[in-house]
Amino acid sequence: QVLSFCRILCNIYIYIYIYMCCVGEENWLDSRTVYIGQKEPPPGAAAYIPQRYPDNRIVSSKYTFWNFIPKNLFEQFRRIANFYFLVIFLVQLIIDTPTSPVTSGLPLFFVITVTAIKQGYEDWLRHKADCSINECPVDVVQQGKAARTQSHKLRVGDVVVVKEDETFPCDLVLLSSSREDGTCYVTTASLDGESSHKTYYAVPDTKAFRTDREVESLHATIECEQPQPDLYKFVGRINVYKDTEEPVARPLGSENLLLRGATLKNTHHIYAVAIYTGMETKMALNYQSKSQKRSAVEKSMNAFLIVYLCILISKAVINTVLKYAWQWSPDRDEPWYNHRTENERQRPVVIRAFTDFLAFMVLFNYIIPVSMYVTVEMQKFLGSYFITWDEEMFDEELGEGAQVNTSDLNEELGQVEYVFTDKTGTLTENNMEFIECCVDGNVYVPHAICNGQILSAASSIDMIDSSPGGYRRHEDLFFRALCLCHTVQVKEEETVDGIKRGFHQGRPTSFYISSSPDEVALVEGMKRLGYTYLRLKDNYMEILNKDDEIERFELLHVLNFDSVRRRMSVIVKSSSGEYLLFCKGADSSIFPRVVSGKVEQVKARVEQNAVEGLRTLCVAFRRLSPDDYQEACLLLTQAKLALQDREQRLAQAYDAIERDFVLLGATAVEDRLQEKAADTIESLHKAGMKVWVLTGDKMETAAATCYASKLFRRSTQILELTKKRTEEQSLHDVMFELSRTVLRQRSMSGWVQELIGGGLLSVDCLDYGLIIDGATLTAVLKSGPEGNYREVFLEVSRNCSAVLCCRMAPLQKAQIVKLIKASKEHPITLAIGDGANDVSMILEAHVGIGIMGKEGRQAARNSDYAIPKFKHLKKMLLVHGHYYYIRIAELVQYFFYKNVCFIFPQFLFQFFCGFSQQPLYDTAYLTLYNISFTSLPILLYSLVEQHVSMDTLRRDPSLYKDITKNSLLRWPVFLYWTCLGLFDAVVFFFGAYFLFDNTTFTSNGQMFGNWTFGTLVFTVLVFTVTIKLALDTHHWTWINHFVIWGSLLFYVIFSLLWGGIIWPFLNYQRMYYVFMQMLSSGPAWLSIILLITISLLPDIIKKVLCRAMCPTPTERAQVRLHTLTHIQIHTHGCCKPD
Repeated sequence: QVLSFCRILCNIYIYIYIYMCCVGEENWLDSRTVYIGQKEPPPGAAAYIPQRYPDNRIVSSKYTFWNFIPKNLFEQFRRIANFYFLVIFLVQLIIDTPTSPVTSGLPLFFVITVTAIKQGYEDWLRHKADCSINECPVDVVQQGKAARTQSHKLRVGDVVVVKEDETFPCDLVLLSSSREDGTCYVTTASLDGESSHKTYYAVPDTKAFRTDREVESLHATIECEQPQPDLYKFVGRINVYKDTEEPVARPLGSENLLLRGATLKNTHHIYAVAIYTGMETKMALNYQSKSQKRSAVEKSMNAFLIVYLCILISKAVINTVLKYAWQWSPDRDEPWYNHRTENERQRPVVIRAFTDFLAFMVLFNYIIPVSMYVTVEMQKFLGSYFITWDEEMFDEELGEGAQVNTSDLNEELGQVEYVFTDKTGTLTENNMEFIECCVDGNVYVPHAICNGQILSAASSIDMIDSSPGGYRRHEDLFFRALCLCHTVQVKEEETVDGIKRGFHQGRPTSFYISSSPDEVALVEGMKRLGYTYLRLKDNYMEILNKDDEIERFELLHVLNFDSVRRRMSVIVKSSSGEYLLFCKGADSSIFPRVVSGKVEQVKARVEQNAVEGLRTLCVAFRRLSPDDYQEACLLLTQAKLALQDREQRLAQAYDAIERDFVLLGATAVEDRLQEKAADTIESLHKAGMKVWVLTGDKMETAAATCYASKLFRRSTQILELTKKRTEEQSLHDVMFELSRTVLRQRSMSGWVQELIGGGLLSVDCLDYGLIIDGATLTAVLKSGPEGNYREVFLEVSRNCSAVLCCRMAPLQKAQIVKLIKASKEHPITLAIGDGANDVSMILEAHVGIGIMGKEGRQAARNSDYAIPKFKHLKKMLLVHGHYYYIRIAELVQYFFYKNVCFIFPQFLFQFFCGFSQQPLYDTAYLTLYNISFTSLPILLYSLVEQHVSMDTLRRDPSLYKDITKNSLLRWPVFLYWTCLGLFDAVVFFFGAYFLFDNTTFTSNGQMFGNWTFGTLVFTVLVFTVTIKLALDTHHWTWINHFVIWGSLLFYVIFSLLWGGIIWPFLNYQRMYYVFMQMLSSGPAWLSIILLITISLLPDIIKKVLCRAMCPTPTERAQVRLHTLTHIQIHTHGCCKPD
């Protein structure tokens, strides 16, 4: 009893201790406790509560063997079109309908089967990938030695041994490493694309456990948050139990967590404990699909379907009403050849009318093209390969080409009106080069060297002596600050061309790696100025000063960079025992915290560098007394031990520590424009797109980049909507002043356009550019008492050719895109970026494109499309987007057109058969029309058609304007195609009818029957719609000829076989010899040729007249291309040798 009482007291003590460590964290509902090695804590520790966690099995597949059929069918019949055809098929089974259930069931079965096979194959590939991952071998420490097991058998708490170049099987917390300092190097290329080596750390209390037996003897528990998908956030705490001692609590953060999918590098082996397994790993939680985006074409297609559904219902209602009106007379009610049964006479009229209505719905249901959906899906899926196969979009440096993450938005690439782009890494290379630094007004340029001495490029160039006699305190502190305030790693070049190299001419041959290119550029710049960062060893940072002396600084704390603070700091201890806090960051985050230093001189130089387009950082320092240091340590330790609100507490601690700075100076780094970035933006402007640059950089730097990239021209009138201006004037006054400016320009635009047309004025005179910063945007988006500024801002930006948004937070980027999307024009937007801070706007835009850049692959992974460089956007939109839209627009309109041609004769036929629901076409023709006879030519057209050449589209970006705003799927175009289909249907039916009327068609005087009449109409129909597509084709290849003429030949051969053989499985032979008898008649041949010609003539005349009287820019380009081709052929023909 005494022992039990002591254990209870110990548990109470432990809980009080934990409570003291985490004030305000009484309820840990969102945490878990992990027992390392599956071992119970030692006696006297907290009570052992075993918890159940999922195994390490990864499941990315959607179906299983047992649920594939029901689940896939359920998902497919959730689509309205599929469900509609299922209802029609069931109606045909239930009631007596004029057509066989096969006519609806077979096309529906074909569509469902093709889709199921495609989805099943994709899921089978996912199953294979899952099995290869789940069966990977893994080493687990069991009973003091490493045992080999399979990955899916791992459990939370198992201690895993991972060797160099192996991939982490689950999310692990690092316990120890083969390195003495307890660190390991990791690449996360498979997670975020960053190929640089990142450093991860073991806590001091576990890094000494470096063998299997030592790890087995470790008694510890880990308390951490429940799984969540943020790759860069982890909050936890490890409690290490030692003999007769209280447990030692150490904070755990993202620097201790090794993520599944990352790879161990430059470290022989590590020991780590499994913390999240299986579908709870961060990588698995990021599998969740993005919200579904729908293209404008898909929305138009659904609207057209609703119209045709209304037409279908109208046809059925009209025929039902007319049937009963025609049969009102008793002699027509029961003709001699169709007496009704007694049951039919006794049925109520309402039920009979409803049954007839359903029968007419079945008869006319083919006006809704069921095969259009599967054809569109196949077109999108197969068409997306043209992007991935494009060799011009392959980057040799990356060794990768463009990627398509979703094929549902291919045609949306041809509808873009607004382009939102990031600056750093998207417009620029994100390949930083150190240009200069400024210390107390003196400017240092690495290349300005005279007689071995560095020259200062200040207003009066002074020669800085490199000898100790010319030693300047602030300059040395500045150089040391940049050598110490970073997270750069040093990698030794151990082997080069098979030769082991450690030193070159007495100096180490090493290079720097970091996740931030800015940091590498700054450290390399310091090396060129005489201060070399050597290494971080045993928590000591070593630098080689300009006197070739090695200086050692103990690294005490790192205050990591974040996008909110926009700065980072380190606390170090010099060899003399002095505590120093070095900080670097954006000028806006440093200057307000400076209490001394030559602020005005440094600020002037920063502004000058920003105007020149250079990226600037300010550097400051603060000396800490021992008491200051102890206070800072306490703040940081309490914040890091917190399990809840750790980020907020760290931010508060950083804010309290990073103050009272002495300004040392500033740096300038150049980020060059990407190749052909300016040409790409200029082409997008000519294509009618408005380009917005959204960046976190300061205004001057971003503006200089905009001028260099030709977003702004020298003649562009810049309108500023910035915090500086709103401090001078109220936001209300600034907004309405800008509004008056653009409205005045709009009112003048009429006579200005006349002057431009007369050549008296330049187009650039109408050019406006807007610059807005993040602080002002926040105020604009909030509706104040003085009015709603959103509409005013939209009105101003709408009249600007380009907009620059600077000092933008990631969320603000998404807010800008959302604001434009929701404006009254509802324009199609595209967002392009390369970093994690661009993901929000990429997901928000209609089309998101990720750059495979140096800031990781988060943007590429979350985008709809990924390209290696910004320059590839030009071809992606102006060529691929243009083609995709033209092709799918023709596909959609053509499908509706050919189905109107198909069904309207059936509707007309009812007026001549007493509305008896007699089908005009044979069952085989009804079934195969959309599946076989007319589907393949339009599918091939939608894949390979090029109405103008690629070179023409690249040379003349203005052709893009012809297809924007969904121009080919507007209602007038839709009505034209529908009316053309109705005209052709009338020609088919009445042309055949009048030719049949009182005419002998066979040599023996025999008249053709109704099946011959229907076959004649169907033959004219198939040939007309196929030749119509041939007339619309501009780009002919051998495969076009094969498919188009092959489809017609297939129809003829099928008809000959279908009507030339008595098929034993059919209970009727109504088509026997019908097709051959029709072809044996000369008038039938004449009628076929004549009706095809009459049907195609209006469309041909319309095209000729439109091209002659009011040609579009695209049609002019086609004429120029044909003319040039004929000239070249004629020239080559004349120049042939005899």
